[in-house]
Amino acid sequence: MAKLASLSDDNFDTEVLASDQPVLVDFSAEWCGPCRQLAPVVESLAEEYAGKVRFYAVDVDQARATAMRFGIASVPTLMVFKGGQVVAQLVGARPRAELAKTLDQVIAS
Repeated sequence: MAKLASLSDDNFDTEVLASDQPVLVDFSAEWCGPCRQLAPVVESLAEEYAGKVRFYAVDVDQARATAMRFGIASVPTLMVFKGGQVVAQLVGARPRAELAKTLDQVIAS
């Protein structure tokens, strides 16, 4: 599985807010155990939803301004954006089925 492309404070708006597709952003940190557990799940969803949803990772220690901007208080936090707006937010490690259901709902809306 390929790792998710990383975003920084500099390219977040261009890649996420200006995207013509829904975007799932995985806000995490290198030191976060639950983040490491969730990463393979998110990567497999990225393969399954290729062409329908874009997937990116944001290291909250490297992109502090972006993390603060979106009020990230706990990692992992997954945010789904559509049309430049947050349409779903999931905090903590979540089951794959719950993540897929959220993505399906965003795609259908």
